[in-house]
Amino acid sequence: MTRPSDTTGSRHPSFRNGSVVIGRTPAGDGTGATRADASMWRMFTMASSITDQTSILQAFASTSWLGLVWYVIIAIGLWKVFEKAGHAGWLAIIPIVNIVVLVRIAGWSGWMALLYLIPIVNIIFAIVNAFRIGKAFGKGGLFSFFMLWLLSGIGYLILGFGSARYNQRAISA
Repeated sequence: MTRPSDTTGSRHPSFRNGSVVIGRTPAGDGTGATRADASMWRMFTMASSITDQTSILQAFASTSWLGLVWYVIIAIGLWKVFEKAGHAGWLAIIPIVNIVVLVRIAGWSGWMALLYLIPIVNIIFAIVNAFRIGKAFGKGGLFSFFMLWLLSGIGYLILGFGSARYNQRAISA
């Protein structure tokens, strides 16, 4: 990009064409710009290259792979949990159906899964649901909060592949 070399319109001697002049050494490109101008231009182009479309797409691609891996881990754990609770394990791989089955394992009607659609209520309901599932499998409150709500993928793997047994009477009492 070429810049004019005149200083007309400048009100202060340290400004030229709207950019700050630090030291009056020419950049050597014939435009009259200083090295400070050139370094500022390089910093601007480096900053704008961070947010170019390719970088953004690469960031989304890496996070989508992580999301897919996390979903597969949860689906594997839920598959075994569903089988222990007497439901078909393959229901764990269907995105909305697996939440309905989890609500039914917690002892509620499947229609209660609609509470996940209400903001703030969904967080509270997810915690209560985790506590009830933990209670049904004979686990305590700390396990239910941290492993079934906060780190659900790991918690469902522990429930599914561990020695915990599903007891529906524990949540109906």
